[in-house]
Amino acid sequence: MRADCHMHTYFSGDSEAKPEDMVLAAIDKGLEAICFTDHEDIDYFCDDIEFVFDPETYFKELGALKEKYKEKLDIRIGVEFGLQPHLAKKAKAFTAANPYDFVIGSMHVVGGKDPYYPEFFEGISDEEAYRMALRETIADIRAVADFDVLGHLDYVVRYCREKGKDYSYRAFADEIDTILKELIQYDIALEINTGGYKAGLGVPNPTPDVIRRYRELGGEKITFGADAHKPEHIAFHFADAAAIAQEAGFRYYVRFKEKKPEYLPIQ
Repeated sequence: MRADCHMHTYFSGDSEAKPEDMVLAAIDKGLEAICFTDHEDIDYFCDDIEFVFDPETYFKELGALKEKYKEKLDIRIGVEFGLQPHLAKKAKAFTAANPYDFVIGSMHVVGGKDPYYPEFFEGISDEEAYRMALRETIADIRAVADFDVLGHLDYVVRYCREKGKDYSYRAFADEIDTILKELIQYDIALEINTGGYKAGLGVPNPTPDVIRRYRELGGEKITFGADAHKPEHIAFHFADAAAIAQEAGFRYYVRFKEKKPEYLPIQ
């Protein structure tokens, strides 16, 4: 693939990366296109970190880079919106207020907590955590459904105690099938997020068996994103992710411009 459609900069509370450094790294790695997707997590549970940004400043700075590097890289401007069921109206208003090329909808909060933090797993088993997160994702999709791709479907697996040892499509088929069918029904793409490799899982999010199941159910739209928060992680393990997608039966992936999908061959 020649496009990384999930990356963060200092516009996200969990990154210190300069946008221009991300651009230069993408060019150095031979990419044709990137999409900035900084966090907009309204009502995030933790007050110690700021997960919202000023769209005017965001578009001004990234727009300048888009113009500066237009001969070398197709720069697109998106957002990763943190899904929560009560945010349906706010999500629609936020994404409609500015000309985003691409909107990732991601589950970062389960029962008022982010699985990124160890406290989320206190008093519950990994199995209970997986099921809670998957069911929360179903509720998020049904409440919001106003986004282009579902980000890192099994995000919770990155941070569990056993690094996904007891996680599989088969173990949570009912919940995962419901999620995948909802995506297909609402014409929402599935992201293959290579942040799982960075987290030490040895696979992307979602896992290969989930990607295969999405294709079996008739899913056709996949995107690729490294979820990079540093320049060195751009396009991380993309060759591995491409091989998994092809083995699952995909021949094309999509990238979005002005919220419209473009289909390109997986190479």
